Amino acid sequence: MINSGDTAWMLVATALVMVMTPGLGLFYGGMVRSKNVLGTMMHSFMCLGIVSVLWVLFGYSLSFGPDIGGLIGSLDWVGLKGVGLGPGPYSDKVPHLIFCSFQLMFAIITPALITGAYAERMKFSAFVLFTILWSTLVYFPLCHWVWGGGWLGKMGALDFAGGTVIHLNSGVAALAAVLIIGKRKGYHRDPIYPNNLTLTMLGAGLLWFGWFGFNAGSAVASNGVAVLAFFATQIATATAALSWIIFEKIIKKKSTTLGFASGAVAGLVAITPASGFVTPLPAMVIGFVAGMICYFAVLAKDGLGYDDSLDVVGVHGVGGLWGALATGLFASVGGTGLFYGNPHQLYVQVIASLTAIVFSFIMTSIILLVVKKITGLRVEEEEEVQGLDLSMHGETGYYLR
Repeated sequence: MINSGDTAWMLVATALVMVMTPGLGLFYGGMVRSKNVLGTMMHSFMCLGIVSVLWVLFGYSLSFGPDIGGLIGSLDWVGLKGVGLGPGPYSDKVPHLIFCSFQLMFAIITPALITGAYAERMKFSAFVLFTILWSTLVYFPLCHWVWGGGWLGKMGALDFAGGTVIHLNSGVAALAAVLIIGKRKGYHRDPIYPNNLTLTMLGAGLLWFGWFGFNAGSAVASNGVAVLAFFATQIATATAALSWIIFEKIIKKKSTTLGFASGAVAGLVAITPASGFVTPLPAMVIGFVAGMICYFAVLAKDGLGYDDSLDVVGVHGVGGLWGALATGLFASVGGTGLFYGNPHQLYVQVIASLTAIVFSFIMTSIILLVVKKITGLRVEEEEEVQGLDLSMHGETGYYLR
């Protein structure tokens, strides 16, 4: 029978995850130059529109529909046929449609995360086509492999709320994107500073707030596992933010608001796959390591020579990988990891992570090359100098007099 308490919680959790995407728009929008603030925020809002339509038409069916060979869901639920108000195969306590709605919000934010890597230089038409193709050919299959009854889930891969499916996946896709699209005009020559860190801090706060729905909602019930995921999320995030600014102080001699916000997001990313599987002290360890390694990963990008505009690779790619592997180390609730007597779990997490890395990088690269042939990827040089707000959308974020 449908449980009203569980259903009420899932409605709230779904709304919390939805607000993360506008929060991401604010987070990213504040970090770009003023001439690109609206174009950057537009990417996140467009994902809300594009992916919602894809999800209803075929995305949910491919991701969570009846399994075909461990590789993809069938088309039995196209147009959400049979996805109604009764219980579904993923929970007998909440309506099938609310589970579908909750998972939609995950599908929306994943391609939105990638946009931070190629911010300030991708054509709007290319972004739209890329988002459609990437969601269909990368996110939906990988989601099915882990959560929808596919082969990685059957192998025993643990990903409570999306470390592999969402963050590692988007981080690797971001790396492919920046390597193929190339650097921004004037990168390392002209000053490129955030236009409004107030917006970024507000966005970080909304992401932190919404992430409680992201992780605790993945219990698909109002129960003890949701409580564990909720608290682990808070502890890991707080610790990661402090860790980031500690190392920032050591290296750069100052602790910054952007550093705190970036560290918080790194902690959120890293605890996501482990949140329902670990107790508070391991969550703190996961957060501390995430803040440290993501900070150094961001510092390393200049030496490695790629222009990841808003540090998607360093935060989501590296943080997602650490979180996936840390789950194989610290899991003790609903599964056991290496430190609790089960080394095989770490092996499975490595296989799942490598699969996500290889699949996402290769498929993203192919999709980008196809889009380049069809629409071109980059704006013209004059358009990039002018800024994407005016050149792509005919408007500006700030009218200064």
